[in-house]
Amino acid sequence: MGPRAIFFDKDGTLIEDVPFNVDVSKIKFSNGADFAIQKLKDLFQFHIVTNQKGIALGLFQEIDLTFVRNKMAHMFQELGGELHGFHYCPHGPEDGCECRKPGSLMLEKAAKEHGIILQRSWMIGDILDDIEAGKRAGCKTILINNGHETEWVMNEFREPDHVAQDLFGAALIILAQEWRL
Repeated sequence: MGPRAIFFDKDGTLIEDVPFNVDVSKIKFSNGADFAIQKLKDLFQFHIVTNQKGIALGLFQEIDLTFVRNKMAHMFQELGGELHGFHYCPHGPEDGCECRKPGSLMLEKAAKEHGIILQRSWMIGDILDDIEAGKRAGCKTILINNGHETEWVMNEFREPDHVAQDLFGAALIILAQEWRL
């Protein structure tokens, strides 16, 4: 069958939203992330998929994300989990990049590289671009409704399968789905 994954959006979903942050001392898990990692670590691979237009804007360098990735991998390890992949798009929305969410290329590349079965995986994000990326890749989706989505422009790919207030709620949804199988 192959492994399954949880694809997390980074800023505002997995970690507290600090715009264009590459200062590792400011990286903190969002509410419920520790619970989600601990409860789901034996069932899924964990991957981060994130748009990082700060690189395109010249606000930080691509090398800075290496430190962010290492910090986050350590945070996962402290909870007994493993960060299997850290995937990012360094382009801005005007660049027309196909890997940038709402496109699904980051998820598809991760799936190919790690043998992930996308149809048995989840995308969790705090805006509808995250949901669209997950749906286009064939994943089940959870929108963290924390107020970060401001546009609410809907189409067939932007309707989340589930909505939760935080990652604690998202983990409960996933666990409930697992128990139904």
